[in-house]
Amino acid sequence: MANVTVVAEDVELDRPTLVEGLPGIGLVGKIATDHLVETFDMTYFASIDCEGLPRIAVYEDGSRELQPPVRLYADEERNLVALQSDVPVSASAASEFSSCISNWLEDHDATAIYMSGLPNKKEADEIPSLYGVATGDVADRLDEQDIDTPGDKGAISGPTGALLHEAGARDLDALGLIVESDPQFPDPEAARILIERGIAPLTGVEVDSSDLVERAEEISEQKEQLAQRMQEAESDESSQAQPLRMFQ
Repeated sequence: MANVTVVAEDVELDRPTLVEGLPGIGLVGKIATDHLVETFDMTYFASIDCEGLPRIAVYEDGSRELQPPVRLYADEERNLVALQSDVPVSASAASEFSSCISNWLEDHDATAIYMSGLPNKKEADEIPSLYGVATGDVADRLDEQDIDTPGDKGAISGPTGALLHEAGARDLDALGLIVESDPQFPDPEAARILIERGIAPLTGVEVDSSDLVERAEEISEQKEQLAQRMQEAESDESSQAQPLRMFQ
């Protein structure tokens, strides 16, 4: 049984935008979403509990409060919701998890921004490319922000792929952002591109992401253990975009 349990009843949202931050290639979505939560001091809004998610308790530095590993944070002023996860979503849980999140999106008439890394070894000074896909009736928003269409046929795997598949099956409004990212290590630069060229213009929210690159070494050290876990995980546990030609 999957549930989204609201813990901040006083937060009111009106057709919000949800930004998804599941761990995946380069941890790009997680780094970007964690940055939003921290920058806007977002409110812990709801817990997510479904079959297959690890039964663990998460605590923060300097706090005695325990939280579940997968949570929603909200910013009422910006009408923004962030899906934050400290663990990979297993393949066995992906279907129920995507259904649970999609139910919440339907109930709140929300638009989702899902994010995935496209493995690519870049030069140090090379700016990662960003591509966009969509379900529902929001593809024109990508055109308005000059976000490129993918240059090759591909597939988005893992739980993020399951979320986009579910959105398409239900004809929900959802945007999928695909950014070139380091296939082995946390990639704060790719996360910065996601924020500056994707999330900020699509939501109309100003976000200072300059310190993501300035703190690249610190962020990489913080996320290194999770990145290693994602490399060891089965491919269907790690959200990533892949060229389909690799399967042909």
